[in-house]
Amino acid sequence: MISVRNLTKRYESKEVVKNVTLNIEKGYITSFIGPNGAGKSTLLSMISRLMDVSEGEVTIDGITLKNWKSRELAKKISILRQSNNLNVKLTVRELVSFGRFPYSKGNLTESDERFVDQAIDYLKLKDIENSYINELSGGQKQRAYIAMVLAQDTEYILLDEPLNNLDMKHAVEIMKILRKIVDDLGKTVVLVIHDINFASCYSDKIVALQDGHIKYYDDTENIIDAQVLSEVFDMEFDVHHLGGKKICTYYQEGLCDCEVPGTPLTLLSKKVM
Repeated sequence: MISVRNLTKRYESKEVVKNVTLNIEKGYITSFIGPNGAGKSTLLSMISRLMDVSEGEVTIDGITLKNWKSRELAKKISILRQSNNLNVKLTVRELVSFGRFPYSKGNLTESDERFVDQAIDYLKLKDIENSYINELSGGQKQRAYIAMVLAQDTEYILLDEPLNNLDMKHAVEIMKILRKIVDDLGKTVVLVIHDINFASCYSDKIVALQDGHIKYYDDTENIIDAQVLSEVFDMEFDVHHLGGKKICTYYQEGLCDCEVPGTPLTLLSKKVM
């Protein structure tokens, strides 16, 4: 379990994460949602030790985060940041192989190669594994970076907006893959996500942040609620039951002249979940 106690991040006098306490349970997909500036990415970065904390403490499986040796932590927890740019010329396979560095230090064994192959297959990158990263589309690059994280084979996988640059088809594929590795491999996935319907359809737990605080933290079923979401995002939501899932539509008066007042702005998600 990842345990967060009284976590605060402060830049001079401005607090962007404020006294956050929560337990992230093993074997689930936990999604961080909330408006821009709510502190989602900052909280994820502190949990992964990419960012120093101002106050509070994080423990992973009973060990305080600051006491983990870097190499051992890299075998326990992996993170994909929101923006990833490399200035070196690498193929997809070479990039994915970096995920094995905590184990091999660059000298890949047969076991390492199997993990690389598995990650490439999971992300459907086999046909472009020898292509250079700088030649790929944004969506292909994103899948390659996610494959690198999967190849790291950590118990905890942290992803900061993993659906960036992905079209609807590939976004659905990524969420299905994350669901599969949790259900089949027992991994624990924590992600920052903006699409409420993806969070609804694939998450087990949702942490709703607002202004650096946790506004709500509960099972997905209880968070995907019109009143809860309206409080978190300060806008109106409708929640519908479709195919056994809860699907959100949200409205903005005066955006367009529609035959039906309040025509939903997000209906595509209904067709792909």
